[in-house]
Amino acid sequence: MISSHKKPTHSPASLLTLSIPALVFIHLLVAPYTKVEESFNIQAAHDLIVYGTPTRDVHARLSSTYDHFTFPGAVPRTFVGAILLAGFAQPLLGIVGFQHTQFVVRALLGMFNAAGLLGFARGLKRAYGAGVARWYLLLQASQFHVIFYASRTLPNMFAFGLTTLAFTSLLPTPANPRLSLPRQRRAIVLLVFAAVIFRSEVALLLITTVLHQLILPTLSLERVFFPFTVAFIMSLAISIPIDTYFWQRFPFIWPELSAFIYNVFHGNASNWGISPWHWYFTSALPRLLLNPLSYMLLIPYAARHPALKSAAQHLIIPPLLFIAIYSLQPHKETRFIFYAVPPLTAAAALAANRLWINHCKSIPSAILSIALLASVAATFVASTGMLAISALNYPGGEAISYLRSAILPNSSHSTGGSKGVVSIHADVLTCMTGLTLFTSATAHTLSQHRQHLSLSHESPTRKVKTISSTPNSKSDSNLPRLLVDKTESESDLSRPEFWRQFDYVLTSTPQLLQQRLFLQPPDPRKGDTTRWEAVAVVKGFAGVEIVRPGRGDPLPDEREGVKVVGRGAMVEGLKRQVMKITGGWWVGPRMRERVWILRRVRGGWEGERREARFV
Repeated sequence: MISSHKKPTHSPASLLTLSIPALVFIHLLVAPYTKVEESFNIQAAHDLIVYGTPTRDVHARLSSTYDHFTFPGAVPRTFVGAILLAGFAQPLLGIVGFQHTQFVVRALLGMFNAAGLLGFARGLKRAYGAGVARWYLLLQASQFHVIFYASRTLPNMFAFGLTTLAFTSLLPTPANPRLSLPRQRRAIVLLVFAAVIFRSEVALLLITTVLHQLILPTLSLERVFFPFTVAFIMSLAISIPIDTYFWQRFPFIWPELSAFIYNVFHGNASNWGISPWHWYFTSALPRLLLNPLSYMLLIPYAARHPALKSAAQHLIIPPLLFIAIYSLQPHKETRFIFYAVPPLTAAAALAANRLWINHCKSIPSAILSIALLASVAATFVASTGMLAISALNYPGGEAISYLRSAILPNSSHSTGGSKGVVSIHADVLTCMTGLTLFTSATAHTLSQHRQHLSLSHESPTRKVKTISSTPNSKSDSNLPRLLVDKTESESDLSRPEFWRQFDYVLTSTPQLLQQRLFLQPPDPRKGDTTRWEAVAVVKGFAGVEIVRPGRGDPLPDEREGVKVVGRGAMVEGLKRQVMKITGGWWVGPRMRERVWILRRVRGGWEGERREARFV
């Protein structure tokens, strides 16, 4: 008997399916740091993992350890998402080590959102065929924003996974129409959970979705009431007890209601900027869909084609109506309408599949199909460029990472504080562009981190966290404890003596620090002979530049040993190589100094206002 063994093959469909989680993971690897908008959930996940949930002296223990008591933000946010991420991350920490916990936390959220997108693609396959699903995956994978933000701990991205699952439940089930009613109920429940717990604007998406279903009619008002009521009560039963406990605000707190009152009812959202009413349609949506054929050709084609019109309207009308109504809110951000991307991309996929099926029927159809493939390829290239540029926008994260990994292991740990403790001050820009409790930590295991992490409260205006580690191997013997100060009070910052308590300063304004220090120079007669020197600088993205031959030196030599570190150094190295090949031409990122790493050193002060090395 002869047996034949076929080699496993990977179909294009399976490769496309793998592309979504793979791209989310790649985006996380390339841009592992966070911005200020993501800080609440990432800091909350840290505190949950490290401190746990006390059952005695709750207010005292939470207020003395959890970051949100020091930095509450403009409005309270729910702990539900952070609890889920911290809970699922805990079993992995013994394997990967505590120093990778931020990556694990973000990866868990990214894989949840990737699973939602893949579930939506499977729903499209059941409803409209494999061709539509393939084109959806192609279009979705080539877009930038959803893939980039899928792992970012914004409240919007917790809601995004739920809204995507809700849209999946609303897709037709031709093989079993009787499933439509329970799937509609599931969609309502998911949208209610997303709105009540994570983002209140999803309530508007719920209204437009249910209204559309009622008008068709594919749903009756009686069938809406029960799942809505049950989901609403369950959502409150989850959010209110959990968030009242962690925020310690009694008799109760419902974060999304507080946020809605603050931002919408009181109009405080406008403090963060105002955009014209058409901004979502003329700016945000084109960038979210990215492929110009999606919004200029494919979606209009699907909405008007007789064979696609009905299916396309199911996908298009609720999200576009949501965006239209939400445009009345003066403050606008792209992330507020992420939920509309999957259904609108699916509508574009309907048209793309129809055009591709007809690509052999005529020369114009063949040309259009080639243009469609070329547009997808070009969109992938554009997304790659956007990822490369976006990775240059986290100088704070790069600065603390370089300080922790390259400077401290080779230094004496402390120039003026306790032995084995390094005192660091980080300014606002540093904290807004990547410095978190996770990125400051040097611990290799969670147990070590818990054992040696302590908190200091020296004054109400001081914002200090002690991040520590204990050596557990020869390579860890140079890892000191880090005291990271994030004081923002101008009264403290304006005092020269305030700065002399630190070993390192991460600052975007070294000249301002120099001015403050010179107000009261060190007094050698009192044994104070310290001065500051810049040991490294992190550059960040500052636009696109075109350098022509003979137009000056675009890469001045590093002065007095101040080296450029991080991705800025990689860009400058690439720039040099390209300019050698092209004879002086360069088109690419313009980099500017963003965060300086300053070190306090003793000796060398001559009693004069010498120029510091960072000037």
